[in-house]
Amino acid sequence: MTWKGSLNKLDDNRWEIPKGHVKGMRTNAVIFADESMIPQIMADNAPQQAANVACLPGIAGSSLAMPDVHWGYGFPIGGVAAVDANDGCISPGGIGFDINCGVRLVRTDLRTDDVSGKINELTDELYKNIPSGLGSKGVEKINARSIEEILISGSKWAVENGYGWESDLDVTEERGQMIDADPGSVSDKAVKRGFGQVGSLGSGNHFIEIDVVEKIYDESAANAFGLEEGQITITVHCGSRGCGHQIATDHLQIMEQYVRKNRIELPDRQLACAPLSSAEGSSYYKAMSCGANYAWANRQMITHWIRGSFESVMKDSAENMGMNVVYDVAHNIAKKETHDVDGKRTDVLVHRKGATRAFPAGHADVPQMYRNVGQPVIVPGDMSAGTYVLVGLPGAMSESFGSSCHGAGRKMSRKAAFDRLSVDDLRRSMKDRNIYLKSGTDQSVLDEAPEAYKDVDRVVSVVCNAGLTGKVAKLRPLGVVKG
Repeated sequence: MTWKGSLNKLDDNRWEIPKGHVKGMRTNAVIFADESMIPQIMADNAPQQAANVACLPGIAGSSLAMPDVHWGYGFPIGGVAAVDANDGCISPGGIGFDINCGVRLVRTDLRTDDVSGKINELTDELYKNIPSGLGSKGVEKINARSIEEILISGSKWAVENGYGWESDLDVTEERGQMIDADPGSVSDKAVKRGFGQVGSLGSGNHFIEIDVVEKIYDESAANAFGLEEGQITITVHCGSRGCGHQIATDHLQIMEQYVRKNRIELPDRQLACAPLSSAEGSSYYKAMSCGANYAWANRQMITHWIRGSFESVMKDSAENMGMNVVYDVAHNIAKKETHDVDGKRTDVLVHRKGATRAFPAGHADVPQMYRNVGQPVIVPGDMSAGTYVLVGLPGAMSESFGSSCHGAGRKMSRKAAFDRLSVDDLRRSMKDRNIYLKSGTDQSVLDEAPEAYKDVDRVVSVVCNAGLTGKVAKLRPLGVVKG
C-alpha cells in the first residue's frame, strides 16, 4: 500500500507530516531521509505508521522515523517516540517482538595477514559452536533458578557464571541490565520458551560476521574505540529469541483489553498501549526489561563462544588476541531518560524500534572510556555491505531524543525476496565478493539477501548529514554466519 498523503520537505534530510494531516495526531511526524529515499518510503506506507504513532496519548515532541524506516507492527521499524514518563503510555508495538534485538562489536589485535587462509575455518568454527537457525537451542542447559537470574541480571549473570569478562559490562548499554526487571511480570510460557534458547543466534536477519576495518573516518573516535585499518573485528546481531517474543505477545493481549476497557481511541489496534503509571503499563515495562536482560545475557554468552572459537583456530588466548568488546547497543527497547521537550527538561520514556541510542560526548550514560568522544553506534548493512561504526553527536539530543538509525532497512519483504531471488545467484555473488557464507538453509539467506535491503551508505549519510551521528569506521565482511 502506498502512502497517499503529502510530505513537507523541511531540509535535505528531514520531511514532515504536519499535525492534523491524519485524524487524532497530537503532534507532527518527522522522517529523516534524503529525496532519493522518499519514493521507496512512500511505497512502503511507513509514513502512515509514523503519523499513527503521533496519536499516542502523552507523546512528547515529534513522532520520528529514521532513514532505514519500513513497515512494522504498529510502529514503523525505524521509529522513535518519546512519551511523558508521568502521564504518557507505553506500547509494545513501539519496541517490537524481538525485545532488545541489538548489535555487539568485538575488536581484535589480529590483522588480515594473521587470518589469511583461515577465514573459512574461523567461520565454520563459529557456526559449529554457536547454535543458529529457526528453533535453535542453546548449548548450555539452564535451570529454573538460572533463567530467573538471567531475567533479573542479564549480562551480569553471564559474566558471573564464566561467560566473559567484567570489562564487557563497562561497554554494554545499561551494563547489560535493566534494573526494573521483574520476573513476576513474565508468563510461565515465556520463561519456558527461554529455557533452551539462551546462548543461541536464532534465524531471520540475525548473524555473526567476521570483518576487517576497511576505512577510518574519525581518528580520535577510532582510537578511543580501539579500531584501526586492517584490523579484524566480529559483529553479532541477535535478540531475546522466543522469550522476548512471548513477552510481547502476552502483554499485547493485556494492552488490547486495556484499550477496549478504557475506550482509548487509536488509529491502529496494533498501537495498543497503557499508561506507564497503570498496573498494565508497569507490568509490561518490567517484563520488557526482563526480555532485554535475556538478550544481553544471550549476546554475552555468544561472545564467550566467539572467543573460544578464535582460540581454537588461532591457537592463542582471547586475551593475547585483544578480543575486547567495543560496545553493545539495543535497538528494540523503551528507556526512561531525560530530554529537552519544548525548552523544558522532561522525564520521558523513549521507544526505539529499529533505532539505536546515540548519546554525545559528555553524556553521563556514555562509558567513561568513551565520554570524551561519544557513544559508539553500530549500524550493520546487508550481508555483503558490512557495518558502519558511528558516534553520537549533540544533534541527536536536540533532534531525535538521542537516537539514530539501526541498519540498512528492508526494501523488499522476506516473502518477496524468497519468491523473486535465486539462492545460487546470491551464493555466487557473495563468493565473487570474497565473502565466505555459512548458513543452515536457503530460506535463511534468501529472505535476507542484499537485494532486499536499502543502501546502508545512503542511510548513514542521512543521519550524519542531519547531525545525529558522525562516521568513525567502515567494516567490510570476510565471513558471515546466518541462522
